[in-house]
Amino acid sequence: MKSIKEIIKILLIGWGILCFTGAIVIGCILLYEFTLGNRPRIGNVGAKDVRYVLNWCRLGDNRIKEVIHSYQSSRSFTGDHLDAYAIKISNVSISELTNPDWCRGDKVEGILNDALTFTGAWRNQEIPWFPSEKELRSKEIYVYPWSIYYHGTRPTAVRLIFVRPKDCMIFFISVKT
Repeated sequence: MKSIKEIIKILLIGWGILCFTGAIVIGCILLYEFTLGNRPRIGNVGAKDVRYVLNWCRLGDNRIKEVIHSYQSSRSFTGDHLDAYAIKISNVSISELTNPDWCRGDKVEGILNDALTFTGAWRNQEIPWFPSEKELRSKEIYVYPWSIYYHGTRPTAVRLIFVRPKDCMIFFISVKT
């Protein structure tokens, strides 16, 4: 029969092997997530992946015809990202966009103005298809602010939904710095 010391020694060796194996597995997962598995995804988003955009602004996801463009950046450890979509929908009327939740681009002010400026700064070579800040501030575009987060006096994260009724296009942008 083995002594208590031998049993404890075997248990501690087993526990050490288990912990070492767990550390290796977690290390490999983290390494993958921060290297190979953390790359931008361009153009591989389907209608079911963007349903929430139309549901957030109460237009209903049954209008989605197709996702024309999509961009999902890699994520930093703190969640910094840039996601943007251009979604073609079947229909939208101006009357749907005249409630207090929506704001016409040329009438934006206050916090929403700050968010639009912040969003405009993110339009770069990654999303050349996204409307420019000038276009977003026109009377042709309506904006729905889903969320705007501030640190101090400037926005650090925004999620905005834009509608261009003339060609039934929805543009969504989510940015966090």
